[in-house]
Amino acid sequence: MMEQVHAFPIRIYYEDTDFSGNVYHAAYLKFMERARTEFLRERGVHHSRLLTSGLVFAVRSLEISYERPAHIDDVLEVVSELEAVKGARLILSQTIRRNEEIITRGRVTVAVISTQGRPRRLPMDVLKKLTGTVGAG
Repeated sequence: MMEQVHAFPIRIYYEDTDFSGNVYHAAYLKFMERARTEFLRERGVHHSRLLTSGLVFAVRSLEISYERPAHIDDVLEVVSELEAVKGARLILSQTIRRNEEIITRGRVTVAVISTQGRPRRLPMDVLKKLTGTVGAG
């Protein structure tokens, strides 16, 4: 059974902050994107391989809440958890934290589409790599 949780460390740099020294709100989206990529990579699912078969992942919806600010030089951790795999979609919850303190929470639905923009089902090999404890439905 595959672990469905992944932790990805992030250090905050000057470029991630706004004029106040807090992390700029859109930077959290980049952190979450990187963590999702590493979550998939750890399971043997690579964007470049999908692309060679004419498929890509696209964010379909995203909910995000900002609980506390993060600051320059903070070391954060993005925890990604696969909630569900459904046909052509992955649903993940993501939490960004500093130690045990929650900074940001998010939930993202990622769709599989062709490079022409049409919805596609997850290929069976990808589905098998992702469905350790989460049922495909």
